[in-house]
Amino acid sequence: MKKFVLTILKTFWAIIGIIGVYLLCGFLIPYIEVPAKSVTQPKYIDIYILTNGVHTDLVVPVKSAEMDWSKEIPFENTRSKRTDFKYLSIGWGDKGFYLDTPTWAELKPSTAVKAAFWMSESAMHCTFYESMTEGEDCKKITLTQQQYLDLIGFIRDKFDRNPTGKPILIKTDAVYGNNDAFYDARGRYSFLNTCNTWTNNGLKAAGQKAALWTPSDRGIFQHYQ
Repeated sequence: MKKFVLTILKTFWAIIGIIGVYLLCGFLIPYIEVPAKSVTQPKYIDIYILTNGVHTDLVVPVKSAEMDWSKEIPFENTRSKRTDFKYLSIGWGDKGFYLDTPTWAELKPSTAVKAAFWMSESAMHCTFYESMTEGEDCKKITLTQQQYLDLIGFIRDKFDRNPTGKPILIKTDAVYGNNDAFYDARGRYSFLNTCNTWTNNGLKAAGQKAALWTPSDRGIFQHYQ
């Protein structure tokens, strides 16, 4: 019995230690900045990074010479079916969190465990906007054509696709509003690879400054004050 209790205590303190190390790394490592790549080409394509306080998205123009996102992410897949939007925000994350946890109050322990330990599928959340307003939760970044093309490739690569090459719509009523939709995605979410890690990696792919690694939105936005 004594050995059993000691084993339980050791396991408990080991878990606490792992959580402590994770939180410490999640706080300190984001301060290490990956600098933006130097370019000579003109910058004229505006994108944005957007946060709701927990989750970050990459925001791109719906239509440009480089990409017409409405052909990839059709307007008709939203409740409103409006076709006059100018921007599209795209985020990657755990499917369970996206579809089953619209608010933190509805978070189930099973959803959290599955998300943290590579046990569930992922999804893309796509939301159309009429305009973007810069502020603490929204920062504009201007890219060269090649940087934007690199970002397009990064984003498109995360969508799971049907045999014809189109993103797979997740048919559900669990949307957040009238102008968003969910799509199947590639990859597994975990405590090491979060929605914010994905956004941060997107900035790196586009040659922009970013955190070396971050699990949180703060780790990204502190480099864009």
